[in-house]
Amino acid sequence: MKVLDGIKARNFLVIGRVGMDLCPDPPGVRTRDASSMMVSMGGSSANIAAGLVKLGCKAALVTKVSNDAVGWYCLNQLDHYGVDRTHVKAITGECRTSLAVYESRVEEHQSVIYRNNAADFQMGVSDVEAVDYAAFGALITAGTVFAAEPSRSAAFRAFELARAAGLPVIFDIDYRPYSWPSADVAADVLSRAGAMADLIVGNDEEFGFMAGGLDKGLAKARTLAATSAVIVVYKMGPKGAVAFADGRELRTGIYPVTALKPTGAGDSFMAGLLASLSEGQGLEDAVLRGSACAAIAVSRPGCAPAMPTTAELEDFLSTHSGPMPV
Repeated sequence: MKVLDGIKARNFLVIGRVGMDLCPDPPGVRTRDASSMMVSMGGSSANIAAGLVKLGCKAALVTKVSNDAVGWYCLNQLDHYGVDRTHVKAITGECRTSLAVYESRVEEHQSVIYRNNAADFQMGVSDVEAVDYAAFGALITAGTVFAAEPSRSAAFRAFELARAAGLPVIFDIDYRPYSWPSADVAADVLSRAGAMADLIVGNDEEFGFMAGGLDKGLAKARTLAATSAVIVVYKMGPKGAVAFADGRELRTGIYPVTALKPTGAGDSFMAGLLASLSEGQGLEDAVLRGSACAAIAVSRPGCAPAMPTTAELEDFLSTHSGPMPV
């Protein structure tokens, strides 16, 4: 199956964590000064899945949560967003669903992530082998799923099964140092995952990390596009993005907004990019629509709640003259 054909099926299998987010309320309050918190669903893979559903696609999640109040909350939230949780298992024991506490503020922003004995890292090979890959159009995962065993082996097995079933593999590098035993292990594993992916999205620091230096990141993205991946998107924050495909390099800018917080942009970008490609948008337009989704997400509290619906995205695009030039 061609990469775009799989994406156009608009039915995505997403592998990776779902978690609970806590944010001081109202926005702008520091965690240390908080007297109340906003609670919402988080976790990169779950956010991407929710974002896709809000944009009219179908998405199913494969992961594990703890069999407790926090895990049950996440299961309920997946139902709320319309994400298929057939392959989300609740487990007993000492492993716990991830928890993030972050501030809805840009200046001196603080995020604290609780990932010790994370339940999602307990996803095993048997969990991904239980999936009917032929029922989906494409597989998506984020780099965090590779940070520990048995989740790492399970994710690589899922890549193999997806490719055998003709599904394109979509990979968000999403490097989070706190999840990994060492930078060397992360660089090796993420590079292996990248070499197996058909569509790769990452920022300049993540590509640079894989390449062994920030100044080598753009060349790494180019090399992946020339040797293994069909589409590579190299994000540069406020400087926009470079998309590589069919021997072309497309440079796009960002939509300026007043950011409420820095979190959620990458997940919203991925959802917007893929949903737009699934609708038949060209790559340049799809990247721009992904950028618009990222802009919307950082201007609202929460991560999954901040992802736009199709109507909200169209309204944003109609009221903004265009992205900043690069």
